[in-house]
Amino acid sequence: MIKSTTISAIITLLALLVLTACGGDGDTPSTSPTAAPKPAATAKPAAKPAAEPTAKPTAKATSVPAKPGELVVLTNDSFDIGEEIIAQFEEANNAKVTIQKAGSSGAVLNRAILEKGNPSGDLLYGVDNTFLSRALREDIFIQYESDLIDNVPAQFILDDTFHVTPVDYGYVNLNYDIAYLEENGLTTPTSLEVLTQPEWDGRLVVENPATSTPGLAFLIATVSYFGEDDDYDYLDYWADLRANNLAVKDGWSEAYYTDFSKYGGDRPLVLSYATSPAAEFFFSEVALEEPPTGNVLLDKATFLQIEGIGILKGTDNEDLAKKFIDFVLDRPFQEDIPGRMFVYPVNSEAELPDYFRFAEVPSAPADIGPDTIDAKRDEWIDEWTSVVLR
Repeated sequence: MIKSTTISAIITLLALLVLTACGGDGDTPSTSPTAAPKPAATAKPAAKPAAEPTAKPTAKATSVPAKPGELVVLTNDSFDIGEEIIAQFEEANNAKVTIQKAGSSGAVLNRAILEKGNPSGDLLYGVDNTFLSRALREDIFIQYESDLIDNVPAQFILDDTFHVTPVDYGYVNLNYDIAYLEENGLTTPTSLEVLTQPEWDGRLVVENPATSTPGLAFLIATVSYFGEDDDYDYLDYWADLRANNLAVKDGWSEAYYTDFSKYGGDRPLVLSYATSPAAEFFFSEVALEEPPTGNVLLDKATFLQIEGIGILKGTDNEDLAKKFIDFVLDRPFQEDIPGRMFVYPVNSEAELPDYFRFAEVPSAPADIGPDTIDAKRDEWIDEWTSVVLR
């Protein structure tokens, strides 16, 4: 007869063998406080045939969604596009797009130049024809020609090497407050020269070309209009404007919403855009038949501003950045531009909103090209500053 002590020992031994076998397959409950540090739990899987441990992780990996690509777009402060439009790109490309505003167009470009080769963004939007040559000279962009460029009229092609792709355009010019002119017996200016006359004393506000894109655009327009070395040149004109109590503000918002008579100021002429009357019509809180403001469109006294986008050298997301440029040129993005930034889309197939019938197009804007602007920009600004602000 087998003693009870012997039976007890056998049962104990069998139980230990069962526990040891179960632990080797990794089935120890994860709630066990000793499961993670056990040497046996990490050592035994390595001893199994190679096919088994490699097959299981592969099956799990295919069920995990790919990590979204991340795209950073550096822009100027005026950039505005619908979140739902950006979401279309994100969903179609499994991507996350971050729009990073970094000041004026000049400030954003300066940042990109300082970061050349190691950019904090993947693309730069907002390079316009006043800074284009500098951007190309600094060699900060990758060349890319989108198939959709065929829908862009030749006059809006900023760069025929396609380091910079055009996105939108607008016209910088003087706006006037229609009601103010009527109430004060003034007629719409028919030349720039008339603004130096007594009836326009203290009635014009513009932006500083050293700090404002429209300010720089209008300065260039006056160079085109008056010339640099004529008997009466652009500096003579600005000196006369100063003598006629010209107001100068650092930025567009301050000039438009503080000094312009439409918003409580005392100056019925403001430097703005040809699309501003359309914006006034669209945002009016009361029903209107016509905008409350109008455009002063004089030959060579307006400026065609074209804005573009480029892929920054050093990006880790070149392929995704190229897809974003394609997207920017396509109709959903292009048709969102007018109602957001109140400029024109460059894609000729993009439809415009009805209220853009009030966004007039000048027949003969300033005829100074990007290369001349690049060569003379700083000189013009310095000379303007000496005459107007000092």
